[in-house]
Amino acid sequence: MRDPRSYLFVPGNRPDRFAKAAAAGADALILDLEDAVGPSEKDDARVSVRRWFEGGGAGLVRVNGTDTPWFADDVAALAELGPAAVMVPKADRASLALAARKLPGRALLALVETVAGLAELREAARMPGVARLAFGNLDFGTDARVPPESPVLDAARVELALASRLADLPPPVDGVTMALKDDAVLRADIQRACLSGFSAKLCIHPAQVEPVNSGFLPSADELDWARRVLAALQTAGGSVVQLDGKMVDKPLIERAERIVAAMPDEPVPQPGLG
Repeated sequence: MRDPRSYLFVPGNRPDRFAKAAAAGADALILDLEDAVGPSEKDDARVSVRRWFEGGGAGLVRVNGTDTPWFADDVAALAELGPAAVMVPKADRASLALAARKLPGRALLALVETVAGLAELREAARMPGVARLAFGNLDFGTDARVPPESPVLDAARVELALASRLADLPPPVDGVTMALKDDAVLRADIQRACLSGFSAKLCIHPAQVEPVNSGFLPSADELDWARRVLAALQTAGGSVVQLDGKMVDKPLIERAERIVAAMPDEPVPQPGLG
């Protein structure tokens, strides 16, 4: 199983959209009980989400923050849903510890949205239950008091990538792109995320799913290079090969393996088995 590349949000108070969102091609669906649902609709949203899972639906649930009056009711609702994974907003050590304690055994997607959360991220990423990190770019920019185009956000992305690696987690998930009708903006955001060490992205509209899914796949040139490296290694049966007049040793071989492994349904050749 490969890690999801696309996570599509759907408001928890819009059950009429659940099935359509699930059919949009995203690797994972996030049923949102937090930002997309007003205070007066929280109860109804929980009922709708519970019915979705009881009917065989799949996905994650973004709960309300642990410091809000709605978190306890979210926990109570989720306790009846089996092993549904949980996105924890405003993630920091305290919120992740509480979520893990209240929902034992659940995979936690830690949404990093505050400067304080970033400051302690390397410790938080190692906490029990944390399965992946995600970047809440909009809230983080507001909390950091910087505009959306600030390089401070790119520095935060680097820290998420490093914290993920240190905790032996999958590469992190980048935040949302608000431009719904500008493919150039979306593709630029995907490229920046790839260069920052991310391998997935949060989506807020079904139209974003396909560009995200394809944008986080290796390019044709990368895939060709990786396949030739692994083919040469398989033929040689050793740990070092020459390709295009260049020496290819362990770091580049590992990179080639990661590129091929990122492709759906493509096996990674093993040395000496050809």
